[in-house]
Amino acid sequence: MGKILCATRGGAASRASQDAAIALAQERGDELIFLYVVDISFLNQTAAPLVVDVESRLEKMGRFQLAMAQERAAAQGISAGALVRRGQLRAELLAAARETEADLVLLGHPVGTEAVFDEAAIQSLATSLARESGVKVRVV
Repeated sequence: MGKILCATRGGAASRASQDAAIALAQERGDELIFLYVVDISFLNQTAAPLVVDVESRLEKMGRFQLAMAQERAAAQGISAGALVRRGQLRAELLAAARETEADLVLLGHPVGTEAVFDEAAIQSLATSLARESGVKVRVV
C-alpha cells in the first residue's frame, strides 16, 4: 500500500483532481492525503496585522475545503488524511511529499480563468518536484 498526496485549492475547480485522487486510491489500495497550502507571499507589501488576519482566515478556509474533500472520499469508501501547511507552495509541496513519504503527488490541471498556473507552469512545477523529491508527480 502506497501513499498519494493530492494538492488542492478546494472548490469546484479542484473537484476533478480530488476525484482522480480518490479513484486512484481505490484502484491501488493506497492511503490518500489531501494537502492545502496557505501561501500569502502575494501580500508582501501589506501591513503585518492584515497579513496575520488573512493567513488565519485562509487556513480556516483550507481546513473547511479539506473536510469537504475528506467527506467526498468517505462517501466513496476512502478514508483520507488532511494537511494544511503555511508557506510557499513549491517548498511546502516538496516538504509534505517527503514528510508523508508519498509515492505519488497529484496536481490539478489549470481550469478556466481562475487558474493560478497555466499549463506550462504546472508541468514545470511537476517536473521540478519529481526531480527534487524522487517522487512521481502526475498532473490530473
